[in-house]
Amino acid sequence: MRAVVYDAYGPPDVLRVEEMPKPAPGPDQVLVEVAAASVNLSDWEGLHGTPAYARFGGLFRPGRRVLGSDIAGWVDAVGSEVTRFRPGDAVYGDILTLMGGFAEYAVAPESALAHKPASLTFAEASTLPQAGPIALQGTAAADLGRRVLVNGGGGGSGSFAIQLAKQAGAHVTAVDNAGKLDYMRSLGADEVIDYRTEDYTRTGPYDLILDLVARRSVFAYCRALARGGRYLCVGGPVPRVLAVLIGGAVVGGLSGRRIGLLLVRPGPRYFEQLADRCLAGEIDIHIDRTFPLDEVPEALAVHGEGHALGKVVIDIAGRAREA
Repeated sequence: MRAVVYDAYGPPDVLRVEEMPKPAPGPDQVLVEVAAASVNLSDWEGLHGTPAYARFGGLFRPGRRVLGSDIAGWVDAVGSEVTRFRPGDAVYGDILTLMGGFAEYAVAPESALAHKPASLTFAEASTLPQAGPIALQGTAAADLGRRVLVNGGGGGSGSFAIQLAKQAGAHVTAVDNAGKLDYMRSLGADEVIDYRTEDYTRTGPYDLILDLVARRSVFAYCRALARGGRYLCVGGPVPRVLAVLIGGAVVGGLSGRRIGLLLVRPGPRYFEQLADRCLAGEIDIHIDRTFPLDEVPEALAVHGEGHALGKVVIDIAGRAREA
């Protein structure tokens, strides 16, 4: 099979297409013929090996040679203990624990997959498994009249989060670069901020901040929150994560605010909720660009350099637009 591999951490040009043996599923695993795979921040981090936790599988060189976690495709084979799927089923899911989605075939735990809704294309389905739970759980506290800010609102999770918060009746402020301001307005954001020209932590105050690009101090986050408000970050540099974990508990507790990490619960139980809302017409899926397997380096560059509006998808088999 053809797969995009890398043997050293670095920029997108360390990636190359290589012929590899077709993998075999374990007893509780499913072998998926991949139709589409969407690009996530975890792919960019895994490529560069930064933050430090991105090197969990290999400190000095990648422990997994193939990136890609959000996949959609067809079941090719199943392990002896698999009961929910059979060959030919259309499926989608998040294989972050194994990776390997930027390839013609990928192995997935049975528990990570769900049957693909017939009315979603494979490309659309591939956008949901990782970004969906982040957006749903990150905006769970959004409610009528609450002031919600989404930092990183122009990306995949951010695009869903803006729409979910608006659906809940919140007043939404979205932050990203200048090239994404009109896009975020089109998603329903009431106010937009270009982080390059305005410090969002000096606006507000907000009842809820979902930070998908954590870069500021705990004191800045505290300043931006209303009393009783909550700040949630998703990943970021290790020193920043530790500061939120430790300093956030102290500063937040003393100021009557809650500052912490969003501990995302993954899996079909969560991303199928967003799929249902997409099928109902409540939430739109925006795919900025689709790239073939040979152009995974270009796809990662578009995503990692902050140019994508919504999601970037890899069309593995030339059939990603099929339902």
